[in-house]
Amino acid sequence: MNKFLFPIYRTLVPKPLRTIILKKSLRNKILKHFSSLPENEVNDEQREILRYLEKNPVSIFPYPFQDKYSADQIEVIYDEEKSMRYVMQEGKRLYFKKRWGEKRIKRAYSDLVREQDIDSPHRYLSESFTIGNDDVIADIGAAEGNFSLSVIEKIRKVYFFEYDREWTEALTATFAPWSEKVEIINKYVSDSDDEKHVRFGTFFRDKKDISFLKIDVDGAEGMVLNSCYDVFKDPGHLKIALCTYHKNNDEKDFTLLLKNFGFSVTPSKGYMIHFYDKKMKAPYLRRGLIRAVR
Repeated sequence: MNKFLFPIYRTLVPKPLRTIILKKSLRNKILKHFSSLPENEVNDEQREILRYLEKNPVSIFPYPFQDKYSADQIEVIYDEEKSMRYVMQEGKRLYFKKRWGEKRIKRAYSDLVREQDIDSPHRYLSESFTIGNDDVIADIGAAEGNFSLSVIEKIRKVYFFEYDREWTEALTATFAPWSEKVEIINKYVSDSDDEKHVRFGTFFRDKKDISFLKIDVDGAEGMVLNSCYDVFKDPGHLKIALCTYHKNNDEKDFTLLLKNFGFSVTPSKGYMIHFYDKKMKAPYLRRGLIRAVR
């Protein structure tokens, strides 16, 4: 759309309607793109999504499993002592930001459990890529900490990297029962060291027991990896769950980088359609994450 007309379009057309228009246009682009390719250039996983899109609108997870999750089914509980709301996850309390209301938490947690469905391209773990009792996790981009909460009783320790003070408050409440194995670093992992940022290589110098990295930072994954070069040069055992759906070339670029450091790299099964990315281009379908082991 013309850059001069776009501000007018955003003003006159409500966001929900803009989203519908965007998704309809993207659906047509995806179907047109893949129909123009030779049959041998389309894999079975892509064909599965194309069959889905022929009957359904575009969604982040273009699979039937997403229909299992409804925000209305989630119970949000208010903790009067902490003045915070939480949901129960596998018998454990998962707290959210104080200012978040019940409706927003329901939507957010519905998205979280959908992401970690066994059939989701965004699922961090798999049958062959797991976490053990001696693992020490660096949860980079922790937010509410649902992933680490799911494994907290198995692991030895977790380091949370989260700059948002509201999230660190929620993390402190959630992980209070396991405070002896939790440390919250109130900084962004980046390619510099200052009051707001820390290079992961800098942090790793004194924490060489870290054995698992979970990296999900809304498109800043490349910057995080740049700060990890010293870590990758260390010959120790390491596992990485690294999101690759935020940008067009992340899967290709990150896979090459990690293989050059001696990692075995496997993509998650299936694809995501990250339609929020204004720079999205063909082939439109992106792997949710890659799993790396060395």
